Amino acid sequence: MDELAALVGERVRTARQERGLTVAALAQAAGIGKGSLSELEHGARNPTLSTLYALANALALPLAHLLSGRVGARLSEPGIEGRLLDVSTDADWTVEIYRMTFAPGAERHSGGHGPGVVEHLLVTAGRLRVGPVGEEREIGAGETSTWDSDVAHVYVAVGAGPVEAVVVIRSPSASTLGRNH
Repeated sequence: MDELAALVGERVRTARQERGLTVAALAQAAGIGKGSLSELEHGARNPTLSTLYALANALALPLAHLLSGRVGARLSEPGIEGRLLDVSTDADWTVEIYRMTFAPGAERHSGGHGPGVVEHLLVTAGRLRVGPVGEEREIGAGETSTWDSDVAHVYVAVGAGPVEAVVVIRSPSASTLGRNH
């Protein structure tokens, strides 16, 4: 059994149980199959980046929480790979930093994250079209984009070559949201 898969499975199961959710309820909220969720919780399946984001959103948790803040953890889906570079958490915020690689033409469509979540993206090589659906911007190496990511947003690699980027995701804690920050 893959060590990361086992770790993620345990974190998902614990978060689900703490919220009083059944496997069926979490699977429905995340838009994945019950069987897939069950296999993931038992460490028998390596989750894709999309699956982990869907679960993190359904559980109202930062993605890094499901990874136990394991720096170096790699996640992928066809054409896209992400690696957790760092995570920092205090009473008010969780800040996650990921290194992302996109194959030419790769697309990632992300549903909205929780309220107050903000993404900052720096392209280090290539070109990406990023941002909230309908408000995307095309940016190249050395350029940045920032958006409130509580709405559906996209990442699309444009051009003939691969794209490298650094993504910083800032998520408020429940106490921060309660103070309307």
